[in-house]
Amino acid sequence: MTASADLLSDLVADVDGVFLFSPTGSTYDDYREIDDDPVVVVAPENDHDAERYVELPLEFDNVRDRIRFGIEGAMDHGYCAEGDVVACAVGVFDDPIDGVVRAPVTESMHSGIYDLFANSRADPNVVRDVFDVAIELGKKGQKGKPVGALFVVGDAGKVMNKSRPLSYNPFEKSHVHVGDPIVNVMLKEFSRLDGAFVISDSGKIVSAYRYLEPGAEGVDIPKGLGARHMAGGAITRDTNAIAIVLSESDGLVRAFKGGRLVLELDPEEY
Repeated sequence: MTASADLLSDLVADVDGVFLFSPTGSTYDDYREIDDDPVVVVAPENDHDAERYVELPLEFDNVRDRIRFGIEGAMDHGYCAEGDVVACAVGVFDDPIDGVVRAPVTESMHSGIYDLFANSRADPNVVRDVFDVAIELGKKGQKGKPVGALFVVGDAGKVMNKSRPLSYNPFEKSHVHVGDPIVNVMLKEFSRLDGAFVISDSGKIVSAYRYLEPGAEGVDIPKGLGARHMAGGAITRDTNAIAIVLSESDGLVRAFKGGRLVLELDPEEY
């Protein structure tokens, strides 16, 4: 009879690398070097001074998404490449690490999501806070009804130059920031009106009710998406901003960077 350890060893047989997701110090010490190759640590901070480190600016509850994000970051850093197979030691339940996933590295994993959070001009926490507003709005809507919204984050000066006001700016000369619970209530209330929110790299809400005016030529968005998504894609092509769009029609939250769609998620599953 084959021992279970022999069967499970197939998970890590002939892998090209080992990834540790948010390991404790003792776990990192145990795995510090495997076959003389440094492991890759994927975590919010490089607390262990790992030689190969991928920043995890957000904790994904979905393990599959967390692993894909870590692998994409490792691809960006040159720690792995298409065709590799890596063993990912990751926390699934309550322990920091309690599971191992054997994952093939595919080109489809190089989606731009890692770049969106780790390499955008805006602070990753600001990007997260805007996502939180969009997701909560997608779940609850406005007074129980679906609502659409467009948030443009980062490179605010250039975004303002490529847009015009549709109405008065309730945030003019203010110093309020996204992430403040009271301010987020205001954002949700103003989202029912037309126009985009413009948010600075540091999270300051620069304006609401902005009509974005970049040209749409050359912007490729999936069929079925409307003017709000086109405007979000176009403004990120012409500036260093990212756009986070909540669709009124299908309720999905999408992100654009560099003129292309890089993330799509269902608020009800987040």
